[in-house]
Amino acid sequence: FNKRVGILQGLVAADKMRVQGNYQAFLQGPSIILKVRRSHLYEDAYDRLRPENEPDLRLKFRVQFISSLGLEEAGIDGGGVFREFLSELIKTAFDPNRGFFMVTTDNKLYPNPDVADLEPDFERHYYFIGRILGKAIYENLLVELPLAEFFLTKLAGKYADVDIHQLASLDPELYKNLLYLKDYEGDVSELNLDFTVASNSLGHTQVIELKPNGQSIPVTTSNRIEYLQLMADYKLNVQIRKHCVAFRRGLSNVLPVEWLYMFSNKELQILISGAEIPIDLDDLKKHCKYGGEYSLEHPSIVLFWSVLESFNDLQRRQLLKFVTSCSRPPLLGFKDLDPPFFIQNAGDMERLPTASTCTNLLKLPPFKTEEQMREKLLYAIQSGVGFELS
Repeated sequence: FNKRVGILQGLVAADKMRVQGNYQAFLQGPSIILKVRRSHLYEDAYDRLRPENEPDLRLKFRVQFISSLGLEEAGIDGGGVFREFLSELIKTAFDPNRGFFMVTTDNKLYPNPDVADLEPDFERHYYFIGRILGKAIYENLLVELPLAEFFLTKLAGKYADVDIHQLASLDPELYKNLLYLKDYEGDVSELNLDFTVASNSLGHTQVIELKPNGQSIPVTTSNRIEYLQLMADYKLNVQIRKHCVAFRRGLSNVLPVEWLYMFSNKELQILISGAEIPIDLDDLKKHCKYGGEYSLEHPSIVLFWSVLESFNDLQRRQLLKFVTSCSRPPLLGFKDLDPPFFIQNAGDMERLPTASTCTNLLKLPPFKTEEQMREKLLYAIQSGVGFELS
């Protein structure tokens, strides 16, 4: 898997050289300049990044946030603000409350079949969301986004349609019932089924025929396999086909979908969100940077790493999420964390540790004892009180 990730990153790096040019500094070279209101992040980005406005999202972004007062937030985007913007944009785009995605019984995301009732022009939105997810993979940005297995298969496979074996990841109860029907030894016609499916949208029930004249065709022992296949096809493919085709087109607009064929659906989830593997403290320490009097030998930094050694895996993940906004390490190690994990002296020992997630910066007061370091760190990372946006 790591070798294939390396191949993908090599393909992206070569493509970036063609598109962005040989510019090492973030502020150099061609770029998309984007001003967005924090309070209307999705709406502003959707409007500004339409294909007719920005046909090539592979370019660098330079993002300027506008506050609730209508003022430009201070600071120059050296890459960190862009990563914060893209991470927050993806979270809000996939938020089930926005209506484009729903969750399965095990809280995995998939396109909302009834989205047309909320947004008639839904295909343009799925195209846009596909583009921004493609941009995240292109920029090696991990986002904690639990996608349903059947939906991942549609993205990683050569074809957008999937078969009945994927149904368990959408609706395990229906899958179980269809398997029961497949092996049913009694007279199937006594179950009073026909070739229809009931669809509920905004409180209205609609009967949909799985085949022409399906309402008057009973399911029998001889045609039950056709019924199973049509029911699974409707649930997995037909009712969200337009959504998924648009999403795949958007994704492929930034990252050729063929580049993902070398990954299984489970590997694609890791590519998007990172792997749930233990955090390698030695690797993190090796690639950590320091500022404001701090160095690897500074007494407070020695205490910091000692406390991290004593943390369990959950606490280490909480710290990583607190500083970087993602609880999972980069796919090929902390050498790929951009910007690097950075610890800066916060000065006042009465303060709690705080973090600037857009620059992966931990502002750590120079605590004198291991007990104090542990207590203050845990309080900050478990309550979120030290979170800063910039």
